[in-house]
Amino acid sequence: MYKIVVKEDLAPKIKLFELEAPMLAAKAKPGQFVIIRIDEKGERFPLTIAGTDPEKGTLKIVFNEVGKSTIQLGQLNQGDSIMNLVGPLGKESEIENYGTVLCFGGGVLIPSLWYLATVLKEAGNKIIGVAGARTKDLLIYVKELEEISDEFHITTDDGSEGNQGIEFLKDILEREKVDRVWVMSTAEATMKYVSELTEPYDIKTIVSLAPIMVDGTGMCGCCRVTIGDGTEFACVDGPEFDGHQVDWNELMSRKRNYLPEERLSSMIYERTCCKEK
Repeated sequence: MYKIVVKEDLAPKIKLFELEAPMLAAKAKPGQFVIIRIDEKGERFPLTIAGTDPEKGTLKIVFNEVGKSTIQLGQLNQGDSIMNLVGPLGKESEIENYGTVLCFGGGVLIPSLWYLATVLKEAGNKIIGVAGARTKDLLIYVKELEEISDEFHITTDDGSEGNQGIEFLKDILEREKVDRVWVMSTAEATMKYVSELTEPYDIKTIVSLAPIMVDGTGMCGCCRVTIGDGTEFACVDGPEFDGHQVDWNELMSRKRNYLPEERLSSMIYERTCCKEK
């Protein structure tokens, strides 16, 4: 069992948990993820690591209550425990002194992007940080990302805070020699568009993919993605890939396969919980 030592509400339906997991905290690196199972009847689902404290033996995850399992996870409190926490899984981010790195974090993955940007900063990189969300109410970890950025920007889809949309990135790419770009977002459309913006400048753009996943160890093949002319498994070959090589249309199409079932499961669970309460 893995104890929840900190629970924090970051935004509506977005929560941060700090979990007691000494072995994972000692080994986890930016870019990697864990797979969680709340109890013996729960499903297994992946969450990107948002930070570690090896001295305390803790690991942070941030999640959005969008489906049955994440809603159930969000109902746990400090002092409660989850049954299974498997990881660290996936390949860690390739950290070097590239020069100037543009780090774009979207929504619930801004904390994971901050974790990565912190390590890139320690490696000597200049960080251009970008925090994005649908609206200003959903912006999280803004202060944290701004503090470690040499240049910082906010963007919202509706323009309620900072820039509206991501067209402003063109201005940055025109005036600044950007040596690498990292994008972490739950919105594949955002990662696809940023990759399209950077391609004419020949800037390697790393994206973190989260396709449908089951075992997380490369055995089931469920998380396969087309990268260039080949097939890769996001759980063992990724989750980070070159955004210019991703078949985005295939990825987004496959992620929609089980939307009706996911929505039905979430609806039944919420109605059952409300009835019991």
